[in-house]
Amino acid sequence: MNVRFLTVSIIVCLSFFTHGQSTDSVFIRSVYDEALSRGHAHENLRSLCKDIGPRLSGSAEAEMAVEWSFQKMKTYGFDSVYLQKVMVPHWERGTKEVGWIKTSDGNLHKLHLLALGGSIGTNGLMSSEIVVFSHLDDLKKAPKSLVAGKIVFINQAMNETEISTFKAYGGCYAIRGNGAVEAAKLGAKGVIIRSLGMPIDEHPHTGSMHYEEDVPKIPAAAISTKDAEWLAVEVLKGKCSLLMELDCRVFPDAPSNNVIAEIRGKEDASQIITFGGHLDSWDTGEGAHDDGAGVMHCLEALRILKTLGYQPKHTLRVVFFMNEENGNKGGLTYAEACKQKGEQHIAAVESDRGGFSPRGFSCDGDSAQVAFLQEFKSMFEPYDLHDFDKGYGGVDIGPLKKHFPNIPLFGFVPDSQRYFDFHHAPSDVFENVNKRELELGAASMAAFVFLLDKSL
Repeated sequence: MNVRFLTVSIIVCLSFFTHGQSTDSVFIRSVYDEALSRGHAHENLRSLCKDIGPRLSGSAEAEMAVEWSFQKMKTYGFDSVYLQKVMVPHWERGTKEVGWIKTSDGNLHKLHLLALGGSIGTNGLMSSEIVVFSHLDDLKKAPKSLVAGKIVFINQAMNETEISTFKAYGGCYAIRGNGAVEAAKLGAKGVIIRSLGMPIDEHPHTGSMHYEEDVPKIPAAAISTKDAEWLAVEVLKGKCSLLMELDCRVFPDAPSNNVIAEIRGKEDASQIITFGGHLDSWDTGEGAHDDGAGVMHCLEALRILKTLGYQPKHTLRVVFFMNEENGNKGGLTYAEACKQKGEQHIAAVESDRGGFSPRGFSCDGDSAQVAFLQEFKSMFEPYDLHDFDKGYGGVDIGPLKKHFPNIPLFGFVPDSQRYFDFHHAPSDVFENVNKRELELGAASMAAFVFLLDKSL
């Protein structure tokens, strides 16, 4: 058990029931007033989405997003704003993907389809019979004779009975990440998967997949849930074939940057609280929820604290990480650089679960650190935040654990019910982010960082 955090949590608990609680409550109220009445988050998100667009690592849009972020941070007059070089993967989907199902009666049905991130191309139009599996485990158990020379369709749906949609996503993420490898082991020519999304609609969802060195690489794509429902019925009527063309290409790693802004601590500037999200996104939609909302939460939090004249004890550092989606090079580079510079990191917070109504914060830490988090709960009750428990921090801040083993990592927890309507899909656009929900999330982040800074 971390004795320091247990001691601090007791002190925080006692202070909250005395003068400190009243003073802190007044300041937190002013945070929410600023975010809701004079907030910048929604307009900044509009500009990032509409003036820059989707921001896949290695793309021109990603580099323009770095420039946009750097200039935006400079306008707020933070103590320092700077770039941190990162080498990132560079994959492009090329010419728009196309695919059709040829049914047993010879009719063609055009699919809503997206290549999975990292897939190889088809080298022209690929055509083969489809073999269907309702679960990845069924594919793993299949005889090679059933799969060889065919295109595998994995129709594994997210579990709609899970209350947390992130648990449902985790339960079938492997069909996207590992589907191509498992199909190729059995001699498949290609693989298509049911999109990892909750609603039945026409929006295919992309996302990263991987290959293994000793397994042949085969093309991989996702089809919309509506197409998946239709195809599952159609194959029962007779043999179906897929005709598909992907024009994906892999290029050498490209230079990019994390974008960083700081307000230096007045008591101990050497101790750092990092909070941020990832600037990159997939190349469909506009990356509005994933993770435009997250970086806006954090930028707005730092702006609000500065605007209200808050003088932090520790250095508050916002990081817009590059390349969370297909490599996490931004997070890995940041953590390594922090260690090499001999910095002291006392906490980190990430927002990467969308711009929906805030519900709380989770803690990737020991029992004392979780207890410390739970002391904040009463301060957030007036704002309808209630979820303060052990959980996940985030992909970008995760590498800090390797170099700072005792650091607590905190994750912003919004309502999850609509997140997988938009995740990695063409529908992840600015218009699908609610202004008030985004502003409430930014206020929650600002208030949480304020309490962290005061209490550590």
